[in-house]
Amino acid sequence: MCGICGIIDLDDNRIQQNQLRSMLPPLERRGPDDEGWLVQPGVALGHRRLSIIDLTEKGRQPMVDEELGLTVVCNGEIYNFRELKRELTTMGYRFFSSSDTEVLLKAYHAWGDTFVTRLKGMFAFCLYDAKRRRCILGRDRLGIKPLYYVDEGSTFYFASNIQALMRADAVRPRLSKRALHHYLTFHGVIPAPLTIFENVQKLEPATLLVIESNGRKSKQTYWKLNFDEKWNLSEEEWIERLLHTLETSVKRRMVSDVRVGALLSGGVDSSLIVALMARMEPESLRTYSIGFEDVAGEEGNEFRYSDQVAEMFGTQHRKYFIDSRQLLPHLQDCIRNMSEPMTSHDAVGFYLLSREVSRETKVVLSGQGADEVFAGYHWYPRVNDGTGRPSDRYEKAFFDRDHLEILEALEPEYHGDDWSKQFVRDHFGMPGASHPVDRALRLDITVMLVDDPLKRVDNMTMSWGLEARVPFLDHELVELAAAMPPEIKLSGGGKGILKKAAERLLPRRIIYRKKGYFPVPALKYLRGEYLEFARDILLSDRARSRGLFRPAYVEKLLAAPEEHITVLGGSKLSQLALLEFWLEEMGC
Repeated sequence: MCGICGIIDLDDNRIQQNQLRSMLPPLERRGPDDEGWLVQPGVALGHRRLSIIDLTEKGRQPMVDEELGLTVVCNGEIYNFRELKRELTTMGYRFFSSSDTEVLLKAYHAWGDTFVTRLKGMFAFCLYDAKRRRCILGRDRLGIKPLYYVDEGSTFYFASNIQALMRADAVRPRLSKRALHHYLTFHGVIPAPLTIFENVQKLEPATLLVIESNGRKSKQTYWKLNFDEKWNLSEEEWIERLLHTLETSVKRRMVSDVRVGALLSGGVDSSLIVALMARMEPESLRTYSIGFEDVAGEEGNEFRYSDQVAEMFGTQHRKYFIDSRQLLPHLQDCIRNMSEPMTSHDAVGFYLLSREVSRETKVVLSGQGADEVFAGYHWYPRVNDGTGRPSDRYEKAFFDRDHLEILEALEPEYHGDDWSKQFVRDHFGMPGASHPVDRALRLDITVMLVDDPLKRVDNMTMSWGLEARVPFLDHELVELAAAMPPEIKLSGGGKGILKKAAERLLPRRIIYRKKGYFPVPALKYLRGEYLEFARDILLSDRARSRGLFRPAYVEKLLAAPEEHITVLGGSKLSQLALLEFWLEEMGC
């Protein structure tokens, strides 16, 4: 796990080393262990390293294979690198390191651009082929690892976060009206390739972007999720396959040259992962939980459940309690470390938990993705039942605002079409998912999950040099779930088949308890210094001069913040304040 950046100008223009090196400091927290850069005619690559596999100098990046004429920088992990290495060795390739990154060089040389289909892992990379003078950028199937870029025609910039692009003076801070509509409507989700800035894009998941020697650029999607190829299996067969595939996924993600721990909320998802990890490391497994104080009658922690799971499997358990009176300074630092503005309140929870966990380990497993893959959220039954378009039912159950409220909130300069409604409608209309629930699952797995939970976990953990791995998003497990009939996932209040499988490993009191979240009540019910913080940000001279939000709408939210809560339980006032603060911190 690392931070990567680079500048590509294949017109033989000289790239200044200082410009590349200016991009590295914003990536330092992603990779605190080492730094490397390489400047060649037309290409400059930079890397900040978090050492997890091959801790020696041989694992440094940019990694160069002079014999093959290839160079690569990579962020992420290739879990099946040892199997690929054995296969490539039989083909005559010689390896100089024990790093998973080196496998990318040999695999590309052996199999060309299709090598990416053989990778099992999470990754974002840029590979330079000096002999053919071409660059290949790629992102993993589920978009677990980020990759941002600015295409200025002859010059192409890329990085693991927007802050690094800002340091290269590549970003023009003009807001995208379409992305702004998604941010305020689609629960902070800005689908790739969009970002909040017009001239900054992010590479779509499961995509290669190739830059040829003549400057021609092309994209190719190398993996798609198909929900229409259903398997006819009994419940027992589904359970057996699910447990086997999930156990394989957990085992893959235990590959590391450093200790691997687990984030444990006490819900069925994280508890099931801990149960499987405990089979592999029964005596040394470390688990971690975080909680906050109650606000407005809403519970701020789930320690009573995580304690039970930790005791059951004999883990070395740490739990951290955060007093909301100490939260505000950390909240501001959390926002500064967001590659893009994120609305979910629990971002600061992951941020603070990661700070504590990083003092003991560099790698943790986390339960993100189970709700999207196995239909655990409340809106899936709503999409399935009722009249009208399924996409409209999804919108009603998920969207933070409708289009009329967007027009009320934004100054006319930022008005436009109802882009979020049209995006969901178009996505629901794509082939490959005939059932309404499958359409919603596909949207959530390939879009919402990528640019809300996954981006949040990646940004917040990597802010402390901590790698989070997500077993529920092994692409083989996701494909298995897509082949299941929606009914067996919707049963039992959602995630029915996953809960049935969990009964083999966990007590029913953990599996069938009321669904919990990662609660940070102080950011939902803005009071005291939190309300003043939002007020100061939204009424500041910078905010007024930006002219983004209509004053009447801001005043309405400030006057009664607890009355303006989204259908998903978020604070509309917090969303506005967070975006303004993030833009201010970005120097916009």
